[in-house]
Amino acid sequence: MDMARAWDLQKSAGSRNESVSIQFVRQVLEKKARRGHEAVMPFNYYWAYDFSTAKPLDWLLKRSFDILASLLTLVLLFPFFLLIALAIRLDSSGPVLFSQVRVGHRGKRFHMLKFRSMSQDAEFRQADLLEDNENEVMFKIKDDPRITRIGKFLRKYSLDEFPQLLNVLKGEMSLVGPRPPLPREVSMYQPWHHSRLSTLPGLTGAWQVFGRSNIQNFDQVVSLDFYYLENFSFLNDLRLILRTIPVVISAKGSY
Repeated sequence: MDMARAWDLQKSAGSRNESVSIQFVRQVLEKKARRGHEAVMPFNYYWAYDFSTAKPLDWLLKRSFDILASLLTLVLLFPFFLLIALAIRLDSSGPVLFSQVRVGHRGKRFHMLKFRSMSQDAEFRQADLLEDNENEVMFKIKDDPRITRIGKFLRKYSLDEFPQLLNVLKGEMSLVGPRPPLPREVSMYQPWHHSRLSTLPGLTGAWQVFGRSNIQNFDQVVSLDFYYLENFSFLNDLRLILRTIPVVISAKGSY
């Protein structure tokens, strides 16, 4: 089933039953268990299923494309990245790049890179803004006061994400996959939420294409990630990359 159609059906079902996401994941895992998949663990275990080894050829194509596309993009857009770096330095004090610990494949932590789009003391100020958070797990505020002037532009068109191409080259991330969570967010996960850590995190993915920050229910975010993982193929990765382009240009759901 096409991912867009599957998500439409899931949203429709979700309006009738808030537990549809959990039911869907449970049904898929139980089906795999009946088929004798050794990689499937009990539902309440930390890892639901290792999707990275489910389709070796598709995974090889995915990783090869990650490396080639990341290298080509970094080389071709390097002058543009220098302009972004200059704009950041002129706009506010602090480093050009922002490094933050995130949780990746099977819980491995790594330092994710971004062009800095917030004030230098942003992480220290987050505790004062928790009551304004719009998502029960991920920290999201529509008009975050910590965002700088140039940061608003960078985040609107996802330009702040480009340094993560270096994370892709290092094998810590992929071009397509679930977004990497913060350790604090993972500590709030329900057991079935950990299925989204069964593969490399990505720069873009189903959540960005089919809703982005407009989706406030974290169960729906995880359900989208699970749809991607369950239907993983290199061709679907290419489709999501192509679908990401108009979403980024239109700035749909970005903040």
